Amino acid sequence: SIVMKSFELIKGIIAFFVLSVLISCSQKVEWVSTTESQPWVVNEGLLAEKSTVAGDVVIDISQIEQTIEGFGACFNELGWTSLSRLKEEERLQIFSELFKPGVGANFTICRMPVGANDFSRDWYSYNETEGDFENATFSIANDRETLIPFIHEAKKYNPGLKIWASPWSPPAWMKWNKHYACAVPWEGLAEKFQNYLPANKQGKEGTNMFIQQKEYFETYAQYFSKFVEAYRNEGIKISMIMPQNEFNSCQIFPRCTWTAAGLAEFIGKYLGPEMEKQGVELFFGTMERPNEALVDTILNEPDAGKYIKGVGFQWAGKEAIPGIHKRYPELPLYQSEQECGNGKNDWLYCNYAWKLMKHYLQNGSSAYLYWNISLDKGGFSRWGWQQNSLVTVDPETNTFQFNHEYYLMKHVSHFVQPGAKRLKTSGSFNNLLAFVNPDNSVVCVVQNEDPAPAKIKIEINGKTIEPELPANSFNTLVVR
Repeated sequence: SIVMKSFELIKGIIAFFVLSVLISCSQKVEWVSTTESQPWVVNEGLLAEKSTVAGDVVIDISQIEQTIEGFGACFNELGWTSLSRLKEEERLQIFSELFKPGVGANFTICRMPVGANDFSRDWYSYNETEGDFENATFSIANDRETLIPFIHEAKKYNPGLKIWASPWSPPAWMKWNKHYACAVPWEGLAEKFQNYLPANKQGKEGTNMFIQQKEYFETYAQYFSKFVEAYRNEGIKISMIMPQNEFNSCQIFPRCTWTAAGLAEFIGKYLGPEMEKQGVELFFGTMERPNEALVDTILNEPDAGKYIKGVGFQWAGKEAIPGIHKRYPELPLYQSEQECGNGKNDWLYCNYAWKLMKHYLQNGSSAYLYWNISLDKGGFSRWGWQQNSLVTVDPETNTFQFNHEYYLMKHVSHFVQPGAKRLKTSGSFNNLLAFVNPDNSVVCVVQNEDPAPAKIKIEINGKTIEPELPANSFNTLVVR
């Protein structure tokens, strides 16, 4: 009948209206997941919708924490030599994936060594002429073979890439033992891994291996300035310096132990003024011990403290970052080097890396840096230890693969923009990180560490996302 048809028409109009209202109240959610066997899977159909059910996680975008400066890794010589094995188009694919905005990892800040580090081809410095207090023989010729082309290749894709630097050892003649290392080799190392340091020339944690004399301090400060100038002449701006990598650790590869007081004198009277002339910031670090007092010594020493713009933490230094952030809440803090693994690049270590990332970012870190960008299969250093890398190159087949930890980094760095704010979260579920970007998009990085799929309710400003997370997975959810 006409009445029935009219009724059906009205029902249809009402249903259409209700559906339109529901759609207008919903937001599409970007969702990417990674498991051990399936990296970077794009999932469709997830919506953020109005809900009266309490979330397992509640995110309020007004509850902001530190500003995120960016994510990146370190330019090491063995990274360049491994990538150089590949065909040009493959190498360029990797650089695009790592550095080109909007493509892959979106790296915006990276580290480099001043002279040799533990993943250099071998020991070198920019001035190995003993007694050259004028730095007349200073040269970065070695870096033109590896580090400079490495950085230039990255900057082709991101010209604004920020570079900071730290030494592993000063020139050997500036140390009392006249050797680049601090410790004799580990027992059983093959001949090719030896450093030939005599036992009576070993250093010790808590001591100054650098010669604590005015002319050595002045020359070393000038050495940093010449490094900054030389790189500037190569078209590479060094934005920040940390004066010594892991100044408490005595190792078989390039290393120099310092006391905090020794570093304070060097920074306050010599390095600080030199870097100020160069327009280069100084951070204290890198801090690899849980002893907060070492940081306090520098920050509270009047001459040195006025030059320190931030602090870098790595390894056991992770135990010091919560207290330092609490006492100096406005001080920029970096995670300066992710713990490096054992060369296996397995899923187990990737899970550990996630715990590290959460710890640093939840305790005030504004930058998070991976370590090796690329290594040959096995991950061996010149001095005989094995480490993980974002990319592994097989020297027998000249092929490459991205490793699990690359995808973990990408789950955060692809979506979290420089200038983002980390967000506080509440609720019964806490295995996640949350951020709000400058464009107001909200990013949630979530792990399901259970061996079975898990449903979770995430509430963001009154709307709820209810994904079913794959078993043992990392997930990024973006609400725009």
